[in-house]
Amino acid sequence: MKLAVAKETSPGEKRVALIPESVKKLKIKGFSVAVERGAGEASFISDKEFEESGAEIVSAGDLKNADAVLRVRPPSTQEIDSYKDGGWVFATLDPINRVENLAAFEKKKTTAFAMEFIPRITLAQSMDVLSSMATIAGYRGVLMASQEFGKFFPMFMTAAGTISPAKVFVLGVGVAGLQAIAMAKRLGAVVEAFDVRAAAAEQVESLGAKFVKMEITENLQDEQGYAKEASPEFIARQKELLHKHIGKSDIVITTAQIFGKKAPILIEDYMVKSMKPGSVIVDLASETGGNCTLTKHGETVDVGGVKILAPANITSTMASAASRMLSKNMENLLVYLFENGQLARDFATDEILKRSLITRDGALVSEIVKKATGK
Repeated sequence: MKLAVAKETSPGEKRVALIPESVKKLKIKGFSVAVERGAGEASFISDKEFEESGAEIVSAGDLKNADAVLRVRPPSTQEIDSYKDGGWVFATLDPINRVENLAAFEKKKTTAFAMEFIPRITLAQSMDVLSSMATIAGYRGVLMASQEFGKFFPMFMTAAGTISPAKVFVLGVGVAGLQAIAMAKRLGAVVEAFDVRAAAAEQVESLGAKFVKMEITENLQDEQGYAKEASPEFIARQKELLHKHIGKSDIVITTAQIFGKKAPILIEDYMVKSMKPGSVIVDLASETGGNCTLTKHGETVDVGGVKILAPANITSTMASAASRMLSKNMENLLVYLFENGQLARDFATDEILKRSLITRDGALVSEIVKKATGK
């Protein structure tokens, strides 16, 4: 089976879908690998390194010869049209928002695999792109906050007096939130965290942070472990609680997202205005709408001295580490799915295929996408 790694064309995207280390391992498993010229440059990987790992360096026009094209971001409809008829595409496809690609996949009879739809089951942990990238986002988000915050994170006892530690509040305790808690604790901050899933309390407390508790009578976690939408009554009680804690925080990191939907609003205008000037909010959910009403994706805004950061493609700010993690996820997935160049899993019974395939031979098969798009 011939794989081809495409050079990313989305603005600001610096990651690459495979690194040379994975190329070597995939070749041992019987895959041949082509890499589009310059695909790894933004991640500090040269074409020569890819060649030394056994990959063939090709032009964009040669991707049509590959059985499967590997990408980080979704391809454009024009790029899909240039790929092999009946081939595979592996990428974070964002099929609910990139519906125009569905028609392109149908035209080319493409089997499209959405990496972000990989289920959160034990078998698929080593392939979980969302968790890998969330780890980077949580870590990086705290570092960005520390740069913008004009005070120390840890407590200092000096000849000039005692300096109190920063107070950090993390909203959403998935992978990104847990990494943000851990990083803020490493820097010496006093950390609180909130999540609609009561089960998250133990994880928060194991990291040395305080879990902000709320009486929860609704089941707010789906079968995949993602947070679900809450009722209006729950949201009203939640906002009252959050307002109290946000007002006394120096830094708020928001990470709350609902799979396949717009991010929930957790921070209203009046909550931002209750924060002290010099405080910082980092909205890590801005790509799906943001957790704060004042968030502007890809921008930093100042509201009464409170800075709201909404970094675009935060994982690309650590492109080398992100590419390494993505590549391992992709490598593990391909080795799991294929043997001797042939698909070794059953479309009807394999949990990973059933959840993550968007189209099969061009036909839309994802129930999630059908429901969200009405197709």
